[in-house]
Amino acid sequence: MTSVASGSSAESVASGSSAAERPLIEVRNLVKHFPVRGGILQRTVASVQAVDGVSFTIRRGETLGLVGESGCGKTTVGRVLLRLIEPTSGEIIVDGVDIARLSGSALKPYRRRMQIIFQDPFASLDPRTPIGDSIGEGLRIHGLGTPAERRRRVTEIMDLVGLAPYHARRYPHEFSGGQRQRIGIARALVLRPDLVVCDEPVSALDVSIQAQVLNELKGLQRELGLTYLFIAHNMGVVEHISDRVAVMYLGKIVELAERREMFRAPEHPYTQALFSAIPIPDPELRRKRIILYGDVPSPVNPPSGCHFNPRCQLRAELGGPQICTTDEPPLVDGGDEHLVACHFRGAGREARRGSAAPA
Repeated sequence: MTSVASGSSAESVASGSSAAERPLIEVRNLVKHFPVRGGILQRTVASVQAVDGVSFTIRRGETLGLVGESGCGKTTVGRVLLRLIEPTSGEIIVDGVDIARLSGSALKPYRRRMQIIFQDPFASLDPRTPIGDSIGEGLRIHGLGTPAERRRRVTEIMDLVGLAPYHARRYPHEFSGGQRQRIGIARALVLRPDLVVCDEPVSALDVSIQAQVLNELKGLQRELGLTYLFIAHNMGVVEHISDRVAVMYLGKIVELAERREMFRAPEHPYTQALFSAIPIPDPELRRKRIILYGDVPSPVNPPSGCHFNPRCQLRAELGGPQICTTDEPPLVDGGDEHLVACHFRGAGREARRGSAAPA
């Protein structure tokens, strides 16, 4: 089954050391606005600014965790990255090629190299199709191998994720939640992609099953050399699986750092508030909670300046400086590749880090 086994990972190996050193994915000023229509003629009257100028890189073989509240734009970033949703503007560079400008047959090879694991393992599967056919559908669409070779490849990938060959003839409703998510993982990996977008793949599962699936993903990453964009709102899950962490708020990345640095010393006020809510597995210890008052502003009409300024505890402590409402803070590297978008990064950090103290 040479034609099937020779996956896109082998095809994507660029010549020269410079190609090996550059990131697999570079996202530059990515924007996605959804039109809001109204009136009799259904004209565009406003825009939902779901993603508003996001930039990041993903290195080969690493896991970038993307976290934030519901509605902050995490899932939209993942889907725009895969071109499941068309970007409004910006660049999505894969191995030096801006795929945001590609379409049709020119884009198809890159679709094979980038796959997604959806959040809901049941809704993402066709209930009328045996799971073996669902897993092998990508092979058929891309014209890889003969029918016999495709069946062998499906059997191999099912074994890799812990499913038995006879499961291929069963339907999605015959499986548990954890097994259905393994089916989703197998479907994403059958084409041997370079990048897998994991869109909250364990949030619908029980805690014990979450651990199994996360460990499965980490093992597959080591075995197959995968690169992950891991989207989640559970900070414990992100800490377990990520190499670097990016925090989003209202369509923008407000902090990005290596995982240990991020969890040791978060610098953006929003990140500090998120981390203060992480439970400590010790009844004798308690974190200093940071309570964010008010609701998340509407992405149709986000605040001027820093989007977080209406809820920012640091701005309140500093007496409400005007710059927070007039100037948007850039995402700046303060050293050790720790990027923060805050005019007053680090101010009063020690008092608000949320360190554990006796209850």
